[in-house]
Amino acid sequence: MAPTHAVVLGGGLSGMLAASVLVRHFDEVTVVERDKLPEGPASRSGVPQARHAHLLMSGGARAIETLLPGTLDALFEAGAHRIGVPNDLVSLSAQGWVPRFPEMQFIVSCSRSLLDWVVRSQALRDDKISVLTGTEPVSLLGSSDAVTGVVVADRVSQAQTTLEADLVLDACGRGSRLPAWLVSLGLPAVHSESVDSGLAYATRIFRAPATAVSGFPIVNVQANPRDPHPGCTATLLPIEDGRWLVTLSGTRGGEPTTSESEFVSFARSVRNPVVGDLIADAEPLSPVYGSHSTANRRMFFERLRAWPAGLLALGDSVATYNPVYGHGMSIAAQSAEVLDAGLAAGQSAHQVQRGIGKVVDGAWAMATNQDILYPGAVGKPLPLAGRVLQRYVDRLVRTATTEAAVTRAFLDAFTLSAPMANLLSPKVLWATLRGPRSASPEPTLTEDERERVTG
Repeated sequence: MAPTHAVVLGGGLSGMLAASVLVRHFDEVTVVERDKLPEGPASRSGVPQARHAHLLMSGGARAIETLLPGTLDALFEAGAHRIGVPNDLVSLSAQGWVPRFPEMQFIVSCSRSLLDWVVRSQALRDDKISVLTGTEPVSLLGSSDAVTGVVVADRVSQAQTTLEADLVLDACGRGSRLPAWLVSLGLPAVHSESVDSGLAYATRIFRAPATAVSGFPIVNVQANPRDPHPGCTATLLPIEDGRWLVTLSGTRGGEPTTSESEFVSFARSVRNPVVGDLIADAEPLSPVYGSHSTANRRMFFERLRAWPAGLLALGDSVATYNPVYGHGMSIAAQSAEVLDAGLAAGQSAHQVQRGIGKVVDGAWAMATNQDILYPGAVGKPLPLAGRVLQRYVDRLVRTATTEAAVTRAFLDAFTLSAPMANLLSPKVLWATLRGPRSASPEPTLTEDERERVTG
């Protein structure tokens, strides 16, 4: 029989995870990437959002480890931090300070560039995966019934090449042209939705104090979307090489500037000044980088009544989320698990795409149900049932500030380690209806942690 061939469009995190799955089911996998991939953990033009805060939730970390065993050890050896939650998390949620109960889940904290590099290195250990860099897709081959390959072009010479394939998987991210390609094949327009809070990001890297390089928590001050003013946040992440990555954000009308002189003052202006206080005397190692690519956008590919054989989409090509929730990378990893299971079970491409849609549902609802509440947000208003559910979630998060069982249920869901439906279990429902006790009014930094920074 002729060797089977799969093509992955996009060599970022989603594309490499997809390639690591497809190589189990096809004889050869070609990854088409528009950028020149760096030799180490460096930023690249095709991923401008990589400079800002990224969190790999435990649900996503476990999925990556299943797909590429040894990846977590490689990350930690390269300097990534394993942050237990809530024990190593100092976080002001919309409803109050999260208590630092013993570990229930964990977060991997590092730069996005390091994560991409480690995952890429792990995936490309398989010599059946090849990468075409400096190349971008132009169009799909085939018909509305089946995709048979893709036409790609060299970004410099514009010379075009045809890649025949048994499967083409789109992992191009926010810039994906798949909806237009489907229309060109004769399929109807794909239904899409968008919720945009107008969020803007500003990020700067600092040198961590020598006494706070290891064992320091993530510090995060979230906005309350029900406040009648723009929602502003500040997040401090310990990352590799003894550095802190600090990301500030603000919704429409409250956006942070990229002015270096105003960075600390903005960090102090959010609901609690703790992040600004921690970085006030820290040494900056980078300029301030800004970004506005934060809208939640979803393509409902799974709703098309007909879907071509030999075509799939995964990651940001399917749905993008406000980065403040930290779910994009984990959803991509869990979608790759669904891809693997579907191919192993002999499912059609349409069935696999529907499975990926189900993975997206929970994170999509969590992000959009919050973001639509901010002043000036653009998107479809919540229906009555959604507003009732949102009120319940507000009370649940408030209860989680004092009740360990509810904290566990919330963190299991938020880190994508358990179904969102568990938030409605009888035990959690009853505790939520009872409500919280008195929560801490002050940041949960220990005196030792504060002294390690301030002296």
